[in-house]
Amino acid sequence: MTIQENALDAHRGLAALIEDLTDEQVAEPSALPGWTRGHVLAHLAGVTVGLAGQAEHEGTRVEVYPGGRPARDAAIEAGAGRSAAEHRAVLADAVERLTKAWAGVRDWDSPVLYRDGTLTGTAYALWREVEIHARDLDLGPVTWSPEFREHAVDFLAARVPDSTRLVLVADDREWTIGEGAEVRLTGSPDDLVAWLAGREPAGAITGELPELKPWP
Repeated sequence: MTIQENALDAHRGLAALIEDLTDEQVAEPSALPGWTRGHVLAHLAGVTVGLAGQAEHEGTRVEVYPGGRPARDAAIEAGAGRSAAEHRAVLADAVERLTKAWAGVRDWDSPVLYRDGTLTGTAYALWREVEIHARDLDLGPVTWSPEFREHAVDFLAARVPDSTRLVLVADDREWTIGEGAEVRLTGSPDDLVAWLAGREPAGAITGELPELKPWP
């Protein structure tokens, strides 16, 4: 699949995950400190619309969130209290807008203001947002595809401390990142990637966990 198809497929997985979500579950805490599941869903709707806007304004560098970070944060707070049905509807509308915007893109290498990158970069970013935040909803096990794990490790390699050779060992895959004193960690592939993304692993990771650098 293309990166755009991967991102849209991730949204389909998210829709299936929250299909039976109740209003009570929306108001419960997510795996992110200080955020309910409603906050996570409101954020996902907002970032989907924002990145659709990057495509809608192809050739013009515009902010993802008009009004910047304060407007983003206010929109998340305002949207967090939606009912489960409202969250599903808002997300569906956001994906419909995104799909239409992406269908009209002429050049995926067009520069955008988001991360000072390209439209292709926004598709990768949305893929990460949806896949990782689906796990943050804490609605049960979320399994990532090998393709997503490879992309996530490549993107998050910048978090590995300097002068460290980090070796992540799973049953069917081993990643080596950086150069220096070796730190070897063993666990399930999803748990290792989740830890690299700053999330609490569901299972045990064997080895001394280093302090990671900030999100790139």
